[in-house]
Order: sequence, then C-alpha cells, then structure tokens
Amino acid sequence: MNISAIAPIVDKLCYVMLALNFLWGLYCIVTAYRRLSQFGFANRNEYNAFMDELLAKLKNREYDEATALCEGDIRAVPQLTHLALTNRELGYEHVKQMVTETLMGDVVTDFDYRTGWVAVVIKSGPLFGLFGTVMGMMAAFSTIGSGAKVEPHHIAKDISIALICTALGLLTAIPFNFLLASIQNRLRKLLEATQAGMLKVLLLLKPSKDPMKRAA
Repeated sequence: MNISAIAPIVDKLCYVMLALNFLWGLYCIVTAYRRLSQFGFANRNEYNAFMDELLAKLKNREYDEATALCEGDIRAVPQLTHLALTNRELGYEHVKQMVTETLMGDVVTDFDYRTGWVAVVIKSGPLFGLFGTVMGMMAAFSTIGSGAKVEPHHIAKDISIALICTALGLLTAIPFNFLLASIQNRLRKLLEATQAGMLKVLLLLKPSKDPMKRAA
C-alpha cells in the first residue's frame, strides 16, 4: 500500500471532518446561549422586580392577575408559575410534581442534550487532528523509506499537513472547553434562581389543608 498516495486524500477528509465537527459544536454553543437568554432574566434586579410583583399578587390571592403577569412570558419562572396557577385545582402535590417534571424536561434535558454534544465535539476535535497527524507522519516516513532521493520540501509538506491537523483539532477543543464551562455555570445559576423562585411560589399556593383548592 502506497501511504504517500492515499495520505493527501485522508488528510483532506480529516479537514472536512474537523470543519463539520467545529460547525456542529459552534451551533450547539450558540443555541445553548440563546436558550439561556430566553429562559433567564437579564440581571438580578430584573429577576427580583418580577418576583416581588408576582409574590405580592399571590399573597393577596390575586391569581388571575398573577396568571396574566406570567402569560406569554417564555422565561422559566413565569412559564412554571403559569403552569402552577392554571392547574392549582389539581392539588398541591400534583402541581409540585408537574412543575418539577416540566423543569427537568423542558430545561435540564434540553441543556443536557446540547452540552453533551459540545463535550463530544471537544473530545472529537483532537482525535480527528491526531488521525490526520498520524497519516501525515506515515506518509513522510513512507517517502523517506522508499529509498529514492527525496527532496526536503516533500517531507516538509507531509509533516506540515500533520501539524495542521493537530492545530485544527486543538483550535476546536481549547476555546469550546471554556465556552462549555461558561454555559454550565450560567445554567447552574439559572436553575438555582428558578428553583428558589418556584419554591416561594409553591409555598404561597400551598393551602392549610390539602388538596389545594382556592378560588381564583
């Protein structure tokens, strides 16, 4: 088998796979950041202002007004609060379970899917690069071992291809690793704020006697 002949083809294939791997990872990162901005509040002050207004209405049992406040808002806390308010006649425990399942299904599972793919991209980048590197080095050594007179630039070309593949793999893995950590930190803060907010909401909806049935 003439490694020198097939190595350029394999290396070009590696370039394609590295590019596709990078683009898929970039897509997952962009959509994850976009979802974080949709589910969360812009800042802590905005979150506190919303919660103060919402909790004030719930304390006064202004359930219709609270429902209207949350309706159409795609952020996590308003969505879950709207779900709890519109189903409060089902009973506290049932509503609590419904909110928990919705949080896990619509938020946690969605981000687990996206961050899981980013992690795969981070691992795959250096592997694709390593494969291209191995093929480039094999081609270089095959040229040297052919016994023919070899010009240095021929060997340098094979080695440069190998190093380019390695560099492209690392170029994907290193920045994406930091971006993944950033997404995970922001997701953790989002979940903490959402859980704390929903705990306050559910406590205000919890009746002295179960099942929970309050007139709107």
